[in-house]
Amino acid sequence: MRRTLTALVAAAVLGLAGCASPAADNSAQQSSAARKVTVGVIPIVDVAPIYLGKQKGFFSKRGIDLELVAAQGGAAVIPGVVSGQFQFGFSNITSLVTAASKGLPVKITNAGNSSTGKDGADFGAVVVKEDSPIRTAKDLEGKTVSVNTLKNIGDTTVRASVRKAGGDPDKVRFTELAFPDMAAALTAGEVDAAWVVEPFLSGAKAQGARVVAWNFVDTAPNLPIAAYFTTSTLAKDNPELAKGFTEAMNESLAYAQAHPDEARAILTSYTKITAEQAGALTLPQWPSTIDTAALEVLVDLAVSDGIVETKPDLTTLLP
Repeated sequence: MRRTLTALVAAAVLGLAGCASPAADNSAQQSSAARKVTVGVIPIVDVAPIYLGKQKGFFSKRGIDLELVAAQGGAAVIPGVVSGQFQFGFSNITSLVTAASKGLPVKITNAGNSSTGKDGADFGAVVVKEDSPIRTAKDLEGKTVSVNTLKNIGDTTVRASVRKAGGDPDKVRFTELAFPDMAAALTAGEVDAAWVVEPFLSGAKAQGARVVAWNFVDTAPNLPIAAYFTTSTLAKDNPELAKGFTEAMNESLAYAQAHPDEARAILTSYTKITAEQAGALTLPQWPSTIDTAALEVLVDLAVSDGIVETKPDLTTLLP
């Protein structure tokens, strides 16, 4: 695959060098440089920018024929990228830090999304039943909280909320549930609280659930939640491809951030979210750069929470 991509990039350079007009240049880029690029994504609100960027032609104008493949979660995307099934992928920061700590050759190319930083208006939160005695994050001591993946960004940030509220995070019991199953488990009393993100947050609140902690906001200002990434091998062997993807992705992020209505509209094309639901939910922030200070907080928490044994070299992980 790498040889094929390298050959296509070389052909593109030769084709462009022989063009005399802007129109011809664009035609050559579309025909000679076009190459299939597969990206592993998760069908959630967070990845709206890449779908929007594909629709707007930000990738095709750089000679990238983008194919988006939905995976079950970040845990499936990372091995897919490392094995070469995907050239690029989307995953949360904690999963990427864990992969880097294990020596996997992951390399972040772009920011993915971040918290809004607004207490009371973020896209992720811890909710309880309306009549629950739990009033604050400290009250989660001794209680069971559902997260979509154990030992990941969910329980790490919930623990941060408990700690900030003066509680002991080691006394919280975490259980793993898929986001779509959390509201029912909460209603049935199978869990005391649930960490949910949009659109499940809006759905839970519509059913009467009450927010007791905005865990992303409690962890750090402008907390980076996820990122797009590739392998260090691809970045080294195919620098033009990596550059083109990075530029197109940054353009997509900036466009989505500036056009939230279009970002909401694109959600209905790749998720089961209705237009009405899309209009009501809280969108994340889509910055074009990663707040490294906030990222360091997540990395340090991963170490202190025992998710990773040693802090990885962030210079090899970050762009």
